[in-house]
Amino acid sequence: MRGNGGQRSTGPARAVDRQSPMPLWAQVKDDVERRLRRGEFNESFPGEMVLVQEYAVSRHTVREALRRLRESGLVDAARGRTPKVANTEITQPQGTLYSLFASVEASGRRQHSIVRTLDARADATVATRLGVEESTPLIYLERIRLIDEEPLAMDRVWLPARLAAPLLEADLTQTSLYEALDRRCNLRLTGGREEVRAVVPTSAERVLLGIPDNTAALSIDRTGELRGQPIEWRRTIVRGDRFSLVTDFTRPDQVSVTVSDRRHSMTS
Repeated sequence: MRGNGGQRSTGPARAVDRQSPMPLWAQVKDDVERRLRRGEFNESFPGEMVLVQEYAVSRHTVREALRRLRESGLVDAARGRTPKVANTEITQPQGTLYSLFASVEASGRRQHSIVRTLDARADATVATRLGVEESTPLIYLERIRLIDEEPLAMDRVWLPARLAAPLLEADLTQTSLYEALDRRCNLRLTGGREEVRAVVPTSAERVLLGIPDNTAALSIDRTGELRGQPIEWRRTIVRGDRFSLVTDFTRPDQVSVTVSDRRHSMTS
C-alpha cells in the first residue's frame, strides 16, 4: 500500500486496538515506524489523509503520531507540507569511519570492539560543546575498534544521559553505537559536523593501537545533531598507517575511505 500527498488509500484499514490502554496515536506511530524500518516508504511517504483512511482514526491522531516520529528523527512532517522520510545520512550509521566498519563486515573481514569504559559522568568541557550545563550527567563510551583482531581506532563518545541512559545496558562489542541509539533510545541523528586532522598520538594511544613510534594518527572530532541540537560529541583516534580519506572532485559530496594492512587494502 503506497500513497503520497492527497492520494487516496484503497486497501482495508490497518488494525488499531480501541480497547488497548495504549493511545491510538501511539499505536499508529509504532506501526508506521515498523513499516518505515521495513523500507515500505523508501520511494514515497503517505500524506495525512491517506494515513487517516488506512488506520480509520482522526486527523488529530495521525498528526500526533507524525509529531512523535518527527521528534525521533524518522520523519520530516510539518503542517501544510507532505510528510517524508527524514534524511538519515548519518544514522545508517554514516560518516567515514562508520561506513568503513559496515564495509569491513560486508567484505567478510571481522570487526569488533573492546569496550574499555561505559558509564555516566560529568565533563564540563564536553558539556559546553553540547550546549548543556557543566554538571549535566553524560554517558561516556570508550572503545578500541579492531579489524581482523588488529586495532584500528580508539573511539570516545559522550551523550546526554537524559537521552542515552539505556545504552548503559547495551552490549557494544559488536553493535554500532548509532544502531544501539536507534534501538534502545529511539534516537536517529539527523546531521552534524566532522573535523579531521593529523595528530601525534599519546604514549597510551600508541600502546593501545599498536602505532609505531614514527607514525602519526588522525583525529576525527564529530558533533552529532538531532534537529539542529547537538547530542553527541565524539573523538576518534585512527592509526595513520591504516586509514586514509580520498575525495573525488567530480563528486565532492562523496568521501572514499581506505583501510590497509600488510597484506591488502580495502576502500569503501
